[in-house]
Parts: sequence; C-alpha cells; structure tokens
Amino acid sequence: MLRRRLTRRGFEITHAPDGELAVQLARELLPDLILMDVSLPKMDGWSATKILKADEKTQGIPIIALTAHALAADRATSVEVGCDDFDTKPVDLKRLIDKMNQLL
Repeated sequence: MLRRRLTRRGFEITHAPDGELAVQLARELLPDLILMDVSLPKMDGWSATKILKADEKTQGIPIIALTAHALAADRATSVEVGCDDFDTKPVDLKRLIDKMNQLL
C-alpha cells in the first residue's frame, strides 16, 4: 500500500522483499533514499542498514527506519545502526513524506 501511495505522489519505488536483496539492490541502484523496514526476512533492516552504512559506496544514502514498534529502544537502535530517521507504522503519509523531503 505504501509503495502505491508514494508512486502516486511521483516517487520512483524499487521494492526488496528481504534484507539481503535490499543490500544488493542498494549497491546496484544507489537510490536517493531508503525506507528500511526493520522486520525483514533473511536479514533484518537494522543489520542491512549497518552493512550499507559501512560500505563507502552506499554510506551516504539516507535511510529511514520503518517499524510497527514505537518504543524508545527501537528509535535508539535505529540511530545506533546508522539510520538517518525513524518512523512508525501504520505510516502517517504526510509525516513520512516530510521526513523524506528533508533528507532528499
């Protein structure tokens, strides 16, 4: 649903169904921004973020962590692994787009 809503607002979206593919696609496509779900199969979003932020090729790509958990610990972990921002699900689209635009 989020992918469809962002596409309608002019964003070009590439989707990765798991953390391993997210890292691979980020390295190949070098997107302007990554929305990283923290609960991904194969490799969670925090692990994928650590890898991307440690890679000279992808470390400058802004990453917004998306999680269903609004706990302070989740926000702290997101910052610790290198996420540039954090947002909760269900997504408030206006708030998320504001965050995206700030990072773009």
